Amino acid sequence: MPNKITRRKALTTSVKASMAAMFGYAFAPISQPTTGHKTDTNLKLPFRISLNTSTISAYKLPVDQQIDKVATAGFDGIELWMSDVKAYLEKGGTTIALKKKLQAGNLILEDMIGFSPWCSDNLGERKKAVAQLREEMLLTAELGGKYIAAPILSLKTLDRTKFDAYTERYAAILDLAADTSVTPLLELWGMGALHNLGDCAKIAIDTGHPNAAILLDFYHIYRGGNAWETLDILNGSRLPVIHMNDYPATPSREKLTDADRVLPGEGICPFNEILPKLYASGFSGGLSVELFNKGYWASMDVDTLLKMSYESTFTIVKEIVDDHG
Repeated sequence: MPNKITRRKALTTSVKASMAAMFGYAFAPISQPTTGHKTDTNLKLPFRISLNTSTISAYKLPVDQQIDKVATAGFDGIELWMSDVKAYLEKGGTTIALKKKLQAGNLILEDMIGFSPWCSDNLGERKKAVAQLREEMLLTAELGGKYIAAPILSLKTLDRTKFDAYTERYAAILDLAADTSVTPLLELWGMGALHNLGDCAKIAIDTGHPNAAILLDFYHIYRGGNAWETLDILNGSRLPVIHMNDYPATPSREKLTDADRVLPGEGICPFNEILPKLYASGFSGGLSVELFNKGYWASMDVDTLLKMSYESTFTIVKEIVDDHG
């Protein structure tokens, strides 16, 4: 059954009062916009609504058209895939043209999605991957971006005797920010080697690096067996963007795949508990819709899916604000 926040058990009066103080401002009742809240100057939300272009990957649009579509749908920000940008450049496009499109659409480049195996146990592979990542970070900077995703690839599991090595490897790519001005975000993957939030936090914290930061995803947090109750132990202000999605009650958690992700509000993710906690912990960044749902691709055109992605996220955030504002 779809997880509608308005059907969830109401929070207690004391919690509502504390949340009203926490948000610090009231929101005037308004109707939901059809082209994104950027067009409504009276509306304020505590988070950006953004889109990871994986959500529309099946439509095979070149990256410049992706940007146009996402901007028209009213999103505040976008996550671009490095492979799409490189394909565009190989066909004669330029980073200058893409940056202008992002600016014209008032889109923040939340981050770039890349897949460099920078944490490989193989020294030769790791050196090559770090060099690749540096080039991709420079490309990200040319587009006006400040972050790039850095999942742990090439490792099926984490060796608990090698955490110092993992920390050193993450610190090494964090140091690349000195000449790229781009920060790699250590990414949690619910079915990958780095699926435990505590492990992710440990690696980031142990670097001692002032720019260390984590890229979270609501599906991956759940898929990795992590607890929502302690999510706000993290400093939310160090989380520039979070992947926004929902997940169904079935199949069971350990059997879920990327293709099972659903639009926010269509699953069982307790957003009404999570988002206020994240806000209280300092998070005010982007909620970036990231889906790989074949059912949506088969039943919707790209504009419809973008509209649904924006509106479902807007509704989740707006109803929480209304409840606690």
